[in-house]
Amino acid sequence: MQRDPILVVDRDTGETFEEVVLGESWIRWAYQNASAKPVEKLLFRSALISQLMGAWFDSRFSKAKIKAVVEDLAIDMSEATEPTENYETFNSFFARHLKPEARPFRDDPREIVSPADGRVLVFPELAEDVFVPVKGHPMSVRTMLPGIADRFIGGALAIVRLCPADYHRYHFPAAGRIAGAQDLAGALHSVNPIALGAGPDVFGENKRSWTLIDTDTIGSYAFVEVGAFGVGSIINTRTSGAVQKMDEKGYFKFGGSTVVVVFEPGRVQFSDDLVTNSAKGRETLVKVGQPLATAL
Repeated sequence: MQRDPILVVDRDTGETFEEVVLGESWIRWAYQNASAKPVEKLLFRSALISQLMGAWFDSRFSKAKIKAVVEDLAIDMSEATEPTENYETFNSFFARHLKPEARPFRDDPREIVSPADGRVLVFPELAEDVFVPVKGHPMSVRTMLPGIADRFIGGALAIVRLCPADYHRYHFPAAGRIAGAQDLAGALHSVNPIALGAGPDVFGENKRSWTLIDTDTIGSYAFVEVGAFGVGSIINTRTSGAVQKMDEKGYFKFGGSTVVVVFEPGRVQFSDDLVTNSAKGRETLVKVGQPLATAL
């Protein structure tokens, strides 16, 4: 079975590191072994297993798992508003709040910020509606955003992939007004590059929610939350009205998950380091509130 390491650039240090994947051997078997196809259909094309996992992570029995995950993934709990022992369930820990000073940002209205902690891949100018994730297959904005895709054809797109170690609340990258939203049912494929390399259209097939935000600086942008294996829920806490940059939009319960932000053509210019790393097929580890793009 092929093992191609997942290499990520740490924005803060500039160093490249190999990502630690929880259950890596299991994910590789499920997606890379032909004999695992029936299992892949059961686990990833049905919500049942993820729902059962979500129920367990919402229960008090899951509290015992918190300490081990903090240690295994080297999570910095000094950033959280509560100490590790205060969380009564794994999901309450997973959706933990951070101290405001842990994620600073600039007020400049022309600076668009990362909507979440995660591994960022940017596409400065889409070829029609196509984007190709790291080690993945071509994906379509039209498939991902049924009903609102036309305005984004030839636009720009950023993927922020969250891992279990990350802060799992997501925030608005720019101020504006919520103009519409839709929840879409679907599969719950893993969003890990191991799975993307196996061919499922994660962004077009998975359970997801999109929100359209109108702004005074960059036209309209689409904010998409993509559910993945083990995600109990996508919880949007802000669903209407005016929003400010870095207002909380919502959070994921347990599981790997992804946020995608799609911009209209000619509206933004992504940060140079993100463009350079993405052109090499490398994701960049970024924190919410750090610069993502500048309005043109």
